[in-house]
Amino acid sequence: MKVLLLKDAKEGDSGQDPYIQELGLHGLEATLIPVLSFEFLSLPSLSEKLSQPEGFGGLIFTSPRAVEAVKLCLERDGKTEVWEMSLKDKWNAKSVYVVGNTTASLVSKLGLHAEGEHSGNAEKLAEYICSRESSALPLLFPCGAIKGDVLPSKLKDKGIPMESMNVYQTIPHPRIQADLESYYSKQGVPASITFFSPSGLKYSLEYIQELSGDSFDQIKFIAIGPTTTRALAAKGLPVSCTADSPTPQALAAGIRKVLQPNSCC
Repeated sequence: MKVLLLKDAKEGDSGQDPYIQELGLHGLEATLIPVLSFEFLSLPSLSEKLSQPEGFGGLIFTSPRAVEAVKLCLERDGKTEVWEMSLKDKWNAKSVYVVGNTTASLVSKLGLHAEGEHSGNAEKLAEYICSRESSALPLLFPCGAIKGDVLPSKLKDKGIPMESMNVYQTIPHPRIQADLESYYSKQGVPASITFFSPSGLKYSLEYIQELSGDSFDQIKFIAIGPTTTRALAAKGLPVSCTADSPTPQALAAGIRKVLQPNSCC
């Protein structure tokens, strides 16, 4: 059964994208199509703040791209050595909160000790932070220009200071239309389509509707998390499944339940 995932490929330990690998174990033929590209912003300002850990209570990362922004600005400003020698340890003396295993893995490659990765989404991470945070200093939150307000509002309600920084913005992938047209011409209409972000939905939906034609209503729409689920619902689209967590295993279990309801678990 053919399923479409609207995300870019990430190489796992086996050399294959973990989502492709996991879905294949469940008899699902998955294809990845990237729908987003990213531009980094305000890197000099981020670099300056990273050089002043004494001014913050810790860090929050809710996306791999924000971690990439940190890595990029350290490399651009020639601060990799000072990061390894001292800055990294100073930040590790504070809390470093993350959402998701992918983000946690990238954070660990920076030499930082992450916590909260099993929260699954920003809302649950906010609850985790609220249950633990007591610093009077603000948490530094590098994030995308388009971000949900759940985490900031929850922390604000609990009186936990936070400083957000827009360090990247999302733009449509330049090949999204061509890649979708190629997929449909070769594979046909997929049994399900998984959206990984509201932005991915925004940039791809029109093409998917046009290419699917009368078969559009037969597609099972899957969301990687509650924010994306809300975005689908706002477009009037039925959500057949929301993954319990943003992992290949949770997504595979959700898709299998929708497409193969009688299969043995």
